[in-house]
Amino acid sequence: MSIDRVSTAQQSAYMLNQINQASTALTTTNDQIASGKVATTYAGFGNQTQTLQATISASARNDAYTTATTLATTQADLQDTQLTSLSSLATQLQTAVSSAVANNDPSTLMTQVSSIFDQATAILNSKDANGNYIYGGGKDDTAPVTVSSLSGLMGLSSASDAFANGNNLKSVQVADGQSITYGVTASSVGTGLLQEIQNIANFDAGSSGNFSGTTTLTDAQNTFLTGEISSTGTVANALNNATAQNGYAYTALQNASAQQTSMSTLYSGFISNIQDTNMATAATQLSLNQTALQAALQVTSTLNQLTLLNYLPAATTTG
Repeated sequence: MSIDRVSTAQQSAYMLNQINQASTALTTTNDQIASGKVATTYAGFGNQTQTLQATISASARNDAYTTATTLATTQADLQDTQLTSLSSLATQLQTAVSSAVANNDPSTLMTQVSSIFDQATAILNSKDANGNYIYGGGKDDTAPVTVSSLSGLMGLSSASDAFANGNNLKSVQVADGQSITYGVTASSVGTGLLQEIQNIANFDAGSSGNFSGTTTLTDAQNTFLTGEISSTGTVANALNNATAQNGYAYTALQNASAQQTSMSTLYSGFISNIQDTNMATAATQLSLNQTALQAALQVTSTLNQLTLLNYLPAATTTG
């Protein structure tokens, strides 16, 4: 007679399945702790997969908006500095004309006018960090102001002919369905100033001019320059308004940037709640999985060692 094991093949298969499940659960928890992620594939997130994918996509778009907005903010800030300088040049021109009239002495006027022209054209032909003309209006590789000297400006029928820029204003998308225009063109902010410079230079070159050659204004010169005080003041005011408008765009870009930062934090937190491992929970689960695996192994080992001999009464000896 043979002494068979108590456990059956079905029981052994069941316990082996329990060991496999406990081992898989333990491996999964170990991976979660090691990687810091609940799963390494979308399938591992179950019914939260679609939400996670949508949030990651939205976060990526927000990151792209942030990069573009940062570049636009930097350029708008640069424009603010340059437009402020351009506005200051217009004020300097008005002051130079006013001083010539007030002091009845135009002898230094054209020196100041020439200097203002050089500074203004340098600003209007400035480039960004990528070598593109800031005020090109879409013609990034073409200098928006085509004249490089005061004599060149005087040779034009109108100061507007000095500009070769396009009319496209720069804008940036800062969020889904939301854009901010922040660009200006050289002609929109520079035509008035160059026109006044041209007017003064042409008058100086005419029969009633030659400001540099006299220390006393003629009646014709006084009349002309008195009219220019008002005209240059109008130009200065227009440039002040352009500077303020650019300031509004700069503020809007800063607000958009702040909103993007807030959204980035929100998206990161939402993704983390789904994707990242809760270490405290995972550590507890790891301990439970280890216990479950150990228990399954012990039960299986015990079953495999049991035979009918374990249930037979012990033999007794008689004297």
